[in-house]
Amino acid sequence: MASKQRVGASYTKVAQALLISNAACLFLFLLRSIESDSSRYWFLIWNLFLGWLPLWFAWWLSRRLKKGSWSRPASVILAFLWVGFLPNSFYLVSDLIHLHATGEVSLLYDVVMFSLFIFNAYVAGFLSLYLVHRELLKRLTRYQAHTVVSGVLLVCCFAIYLGRSLRWNTWDVLINPAGLLFDVSDRIINPGAHPQAVVTTATFFILLGSMYTVIWQLVQALRADNR
Repeated sequence: MASKQRVGASYTKVAQALLISNAACLFLFLLRSIESDSSRYWFLIWNLFLGWLPLWFAWWLSRRLKKGSWSRPASVILAFLWVGFLPNSFYLVSDLIHLHATGEVSLLYDVVMFSLFIFNAYVAGFLSLYLVHRELLKRLTRYQAHTVVSGVLLVCCFAIYLGRSLRWNTWDVLINPAGLLFDVSDRIINPGAHPQAVVTTATFFILLGSMYTVIWQLVQALRADNR
């Protein structure tokens, strides 16, 4: 009982730290808006919001899985929502293409602001991935769970390409599924005709895969120390 209380208190502290970090993002954006009298980069706030949705879905899914199986309709829906929105957490780093000297504030200020937004989105994404990964390990072999997680990351990387290069977004799964399916299938069937899709997907997979591997091993080492 005492152990569960300590774990609960630790999670609460993590949540509080994340809220403070996200509030810092908004504070930096507000200061910039006041100083420049401009709402440039407002999309960072929206993208950060979208980046946090996967963590909420993953948390809700993990709560439901404690009381039932993964085959229940609600759990299946939550899993699909998690996969569908997870790329948004990692997409935010691609917004760096908008970063340039505007003359409104220091470029260094904008670099720091962008970095904090990206950091918080990535934390949310990797936390959600960890929650689902942990649930997979309870139901699959270690190799199978790692393979599923790798596949999810690969899908995220391809989705980042679709969002940045082709301007598709999560909502298009419902709004324009036919057009999205056409673009996706064409690039899967004929990868040689779309080198940018291959390069972008592979590059982001190296980035996300290496980062999550370090995070996973770090968490395992910390858990081992506390046993």
